Amino acid sequence: MESLTLTVLLNKSAKDFPNRRAVSLSGRLDLTHAQLQQIVDHAASLLISAGVIPGDVVALTFPNTIEFVVMFLAVIRCRATAAPLNQAYTAEEFEFYLSDSESKLLIMPQEPILPALTAASTLKIPHVTSTLDFQSRRVTLSTESESVPDAVDDVVNDSSDVALFLHTSGTTSRPKGVPLTQLNLASSVLNIKSAYKLTESDSTVLVLPLFHVHGLLAGLLSSLVAGAAVALPAAGRFSASTFWKDMVSYNATWYTAVPTIHQIILDRHVSKPEPAYPKLRFIRSCSASLAPVIMERLEEAFGAPVLEAYAMTEAAHLMASNPLPEDGRHKPGSVGQPIGQEMAILNENGVVQPVGISDEVCIRGPNVTKGYKNNPEGNKAAFQFGWFHTGDVGFLDEDGFLHLVGRIKEPINGGGMASQSTVNIFSAVINISSSLRAKCAFTIKLCV
Repeated sequence: MESLTLTVLLNKSAKDFPNRRAVSLSGRLDLTHAQLQQIVDHAASLLISAGVIPGDVVALTFPNTIEFVVMFLAVIRCRATAAPLNQAYTAEEFEFYLSDSESKLLIMPQEPILPALTAASTLKIPHVTSTLDFQSRRVTLSTESESVPDAVDDVVNDSSDVALFLHTSGTTSRPKGVPLTQLNLASSVLNIKSAYKLTESDSTVLVLPLFHVHGLLAGLLSSLVAGAAVALPAAGRFSASTFWKDMVSYNATWYTAVPTIHQIILDRHVSKPEPAYPKLRFIRSCSASLAPVIMERLEEAFGAPVLEAYAMTEAAHLMASNPLPEDGRHKPGSVGQPIGQEMAILNENGVVQPVGISDEVCIRGPNVTKGYKNNPEGNKAAFQFGWFHTGDVGFLDEDGFLHLVGRIKEPINGGGMASQSTVNIFSAVINISSSLRAKCAFTIKLCV
């Protein structure tokens, strides 16, 4: 029996929906699921020819581009571990993340990202650039290695392969490295697909960075596994001025974003309304608390239910979500019901708390990481009584909906200052004014 892997799910989409659109670069390129698979397999063969072996950690730093999508999938296809990095990092930040992940190779766009180059040079990590030729629909790498065609054909992915390596946001302490396996990723995207009933008829525009699990898992990978389509903004990042144009052009049926972006979209709607909006099945909000008034305004403005969700890097993103209207009512102020995993409220002795009693939110399931990398103290604290301890405080109501009320490990800033790294993340992917960026520093809390 074939093991459950993200690669198997993606291959199935390519076979079941070969001619349906998979990924687009706004106004420039459309790739079907079959074409994407062919490009990814070729790129994986290039990586193998360049010396990448199973278990190697390969860092990638790109804007939201086709090249990133292809190279990310190619890295995990050859049983290596993809470590996406924010292209807005400083040289010192790149050096930390490259070193902590023990990266063996750095891949970046043809236009170099100088701080990344500086860090890679300091650490003596080789780097290559990647470019997709739109005519031939082939990726080229800036390596002198001779390519072995179809080198990836004999590579069989396993559910235990560590496919993705990310770090926690580290707002109050040193960021912790989170390895996620093929099984973790496959389980998560199936949970997302099931929760939102994603099918080959769906389409979305990616507005979040692909170096975090929200954009990567909820936006990109769940869509590809469902046989659905994603569009990347031409600028490689979210822009309020082009968002609805892309949504209309690509017949979008949903989108997922953080509350700050929802607010920007609402502000744009008020100041410069579009002549027409697409008919959306739902709007998804995650990574920070969404004010009920904003939820109400979004639903009124765009005629679609807004579904708030709860996620963490350690859970390969999705943990809980409010349901689609046909599956039940959604509750403003709640992050919904657990999806595809067990969830319990435990006290400090590991005793499950009854309905309505607040304590630590804990989870377990096939989507959850087995532990932080090289961090025995962190693992001892986070994995107790057979559960992963999130550090969040909340309670489950009589309908099984989770309500978050605070943090054990660090306080939730209801209106406080977000970390500077959080602001930098969104500055890298959103075209916003400096004054609004300053405002965002007081409203964003990143819990990917």
